[in-house]
Amino acid sequence: MHNSDGVIEVLLQPGDLYFGDRRTRIRTLLGSCVSLVLWHRGERIGGMCHYMLPSRRHPGSRLDGRYADEALHLLLEKIRASGSQPQDYRISLFGGGNMFGELCQRNIGQSNVRAGLELLAAHGLKCHERHAGGDGYRNLIFDVWSGHIALRCPTSQQIATRRYEAPTP
Repeated sequence: MHNSDGVIEVLLQPGDLYFGDRRTRIRTLLGSCVSLVLWHRGERIGGMCHYMLPSRRHPGSRLDGRYADEALHLLLEKIRASGSQPQDYRISLFGGGNMFGELCQRNIGQSNVRAGLELLAAHGLKCHERHAGGDGYRNLIFDVWSGHIALRCPTSQQIATRRYEAPTP
């Protein structure tokens, strides 16, 4: 959806991802899910995914953004299609909150964070910033034109904003 300034506003639901240019703002709401945010300072392009689980037990015929490994693969395809290289991006990881407390013996948020970090490392990519784990949900807004990420964690009464700088070559 375009707003009056010509900015495309994208709301990611679980399993979605989006890669856009300097006219893009991407938003999402995370609980135990995780978002990887990738930003190229020089080109003012970037993307975000919102995955729900580390991987699926039985791979399908099409890649599915609900799973960490497949979501990262899809984002890497978008990066290569743009003519840029993944190592030139500032990468951040957000989410992975424990939404079920002691009701669930398995902390899926923790598993999602671990999967994201391991996948980045397996692709030779560095996570430059992360805000993950804990309890509750996070609101995340990423302005591709500036690399600015606003993060709100209502359960901790914490608001964090960060303007990302380009990775050093």
